[in-house]
Amino acid sequence: MTAKISITLDDEIVEFIDSQGSNRSKIINSLLVKAKQEKQKRDLKAAYIDQNNDPDFWSEFELWDSTIGDGLDEEA
Repeated sequence: MTAKISITLDDEIVEFIDSQGSNRSKIINSLLVKAKQEKQKRDLKAAYIDQNNDPDFWSEFELWDSTIGDGLDEEA
């Protein structure tokens, strides 16, 4: 899905966009997609850091880790 919008940009930004190619919409869209992906990566990294610093997560993880060998015959 696409939407047509009207935006106001500084002259030097328009010059930059025009220097990147002739299809302004495609260039702007590409730049914004890239910015969105970078933000998602930063958010994911922050979430992993929060998870890593969460003692409740690790205590639950240790419980599951201790049950890995339950009921398994080591000779099999």
